[in-house]
Amino acid sequence: MAQKTVVQYFDDLDGSEATQTVLFGLDGKTFEIDLNDPHAEELRGILAPYVGAARKTSQGRTGLRRIGSTKPAEDTAAIRAWARANGYDVNDRGRISGEIREAYERANAA
Repeated sequence: MAQKTVVQYFDDLDGSEATQTVLFGLDGKTFEIDLNDPHAEELRGILAPYVGAARKTSQGRTGLRRIGSTKPAEDTAAIRAWARANGYDVNDRGRISGEIREAYERANAA
């Protein structure tokens, strides 16, 4: 019997469906929060003046390391399936290369 497991993420602020996980750092600690697109844009907008005035640090230092987003985990299965169907060599586990992610995003841009 076939089985399908679906992982769904919810916005940590209002409980709606989350579309991304935003990573950020403050006072030597790294945080992540699942947000929908409007909330993620709002957070980035609030932080923009501070990020613009701040110095970048290396990965080895504490503090603000990265402000960005990652796709929810279920997207990796879709990316892997698309990659295989389109002739890319992709492992069952581990990091998906930037080349494959970019190709997937170009092919699925709407």
